[in-house]
Amino acid sequence: MKLFRRPASVLAALLVAFISVLMGAQQAAAAAPAYVALGDSYSSGTGAGDYGDSGDCKRSANSYPSLWAAANSPSSFSFTACSGATTTTVISGQLSPLSTGTGLISVSAGGNDVGFADVMTTCILEGEDSCLSAVATARSQMSSLLPGRLNTLYSTIKTRAPNARVVVMGYPRLYMLNGTCIVGLRESERAALNAASDQLNSVISARAAAYGFTFGDVRTTFTGHEICSGDEWLHSLTVPVGNSYHPNKNGQALGYLPVFKGKV
Repeated sequence: MKLFRRPASVLAALLVAFISVLMGAQQAAAAAPAYVALGDSYSSGTGAGDYGDSGDCKRSANSYPSLWAAANSPSSFSFTACSGATTTTVISGQLSPLSTGTGLISVSAGGNDVGFADVMTTCILEGEDSCLSAVATARSQMSSLLPGRLNTLYSTIKTRAPNARVVVMGYPRLYMLNGTCIVGLRESERAALNAASDQLNSVISARAAAYGFTFGDVRTTFTGHEICSGDEWLHSLTVPVGNSYHPNKNGQALGYLPVFKGKV
């Protein structure tokens, strides 16, 4: 019976196959650790729709955390990011899922600490001088107020989840300068807002590095897709107004998700 002439070889082959399957399963588990998504509206997915029952937090099924979790099947997925969150409210209301078993964290925070929404409201409703003054005030807070708040947030995350890989996501520039827009803000206001975004990213990146965290810079992926580009991945002033100046579905899937995937 040729089938049983070399039982040792057959058993060896089966053993090798079993070990390969086992190692593959272990590697798959290692590639998809327990994941917690923290942060503000840019992480919750405000502007991308499909919010389910998340209420005012506007956690979208089209957000980069949801898309990554759906594609990678982490051992657990806790999505606590919430529209309007500041560094302080992330600490007070979002960190309960963190533990020594957390393997991956994403977080975006800082824009609301320096009054992003108020700045945009001023720029939309008031004149150029008021807009530029509001931007200057926000930039001053980026230097004076924000680093300490980020230190508190990042140190708390590190204490609560010491074994996690932490990816701190930045913010896109809002406008393509000299673009397709023929109404709305003046070019000087758009340029000032872009410069403020650059400073915000610089402060966040520096504080993230100080805690050994990885910074995800989305400005590159959004280049060519800002407001006034003709192929926007960001909402301009829109209805509902809460979606204004936030990434749309493409902004989450094509702007944020590739950057996050590249840092995990």
